[in-house]
Amino acid sequence: MEELTCEQEVVGEEEDEESFFQDIDILQNHGINVADIKKLKTAGICTIKGIQMTTRKRLCAIKGISEAKVDKIKEAALKLAESGFLTALEYSDRRKMCFRVSTGSTELDKLMGGGVESMSITEAFGEFRTGKTQLSHTLCVTAQLPGSNGYGGGKVVFIDTENTFRPARLREIADRFNLDHEAVLENVLYARAYTSEHQAELLDFVAAKFHEELGVFKLLIVDSIMALFRVDFSGRGELADRQQKLAQLLSRLQKISEEYNVAVFITNQMTADPGATMSFQADPKKPIGGHILAHASTTRLSLRKGRGEVRVAKIYDSPDMPESEASFALTAGGVADAKE
Repeated sequence: MEELTCEQEVVGEEEDEESFFQDIDILQNHGINVADIKKLKTAGICTIKGIQMTTRKRLCAIKGISEAKVDKIKEAALKLAESGFLTALEYSDRRKMCFRVSTGSTELDKLMGGGVESMSITEAFGEFRTGKTQLSHTLCVTAQLPGSNGYGGGKVVFIDTENTFRPARLREIADRFNLDHEAVLENVLYARAYTSEHQAELLDFVAAKFHEELGVFKLLIVDSIMALFRVDFSGRGELADRQQKLAQLLSRLQKISEEYNVAVFITNQMTADPGATMSFQADPKKPIGGHILAHASTTRLSLRKGRGEVRVAKIYDSPDMPESEASFALTAGGVADAKE
């Protein structure tokens, strides 16, 4: 009897997944031909939700898709998708699908309300050696572990812009959790981005991969989000263009996180603010990326150095978490609780 109940639960979960991910192939029943659907998939649009999240302008830019076809595709997607409004109660039920990935430190998890949340972007910023990359490496392993509230663990995608990804670190962190090295490394999909354009192109591949293995990937890490933009765009003359491109990249990240129910964790660098000394600010350093990045990140964590291996994290901005601090330590096994 118990086995039957378990089977029913699994079937129920699968049905939930099916209703959450409406495959783009069902457009065939609405008069859209297979060749056009293939073109959409190549551009990283693989679900009905994905069509809703893409502007007509971007759809027209796909090779071989005319304006008339775009109208037809949008019309069919509108019929298939539910109406735009839900009651807060219905949305509350949908939010139950959200999960949180543990950071490896109980104190840090508590600060973040359980860990890195899915369907949103969590940003960690700080100076060098404040533990941003170590936190990213630890999340690569902890995301694979089953967690609280029925979270079953899953695979990770790591986009590296600074060449700081080290598989050897993952082995050390895997030892802490008594996990098999090969299995842990096998579950992390790694890509090195060389330019800000390449970084954006990789997200199309990520979307296609998430669709190919529905519900398997649980976390997407970009370390760091701004490094390549700092290099590719220089001076005030190119600032507007840089921010526009950055806004598009972040919008794509947010849409991927909602479309496939994955957690997105990004790291960010700091800059010295020369005008801060005039206004007597306590800390003259601030995260780069300006207001565009500030508004796009759901939760922002500020990291700073403490004594020795201790680091202090502070909630800088969050829609549902109070502003407070927590200490954690950087150990050989990744991010852990600081010893008092």
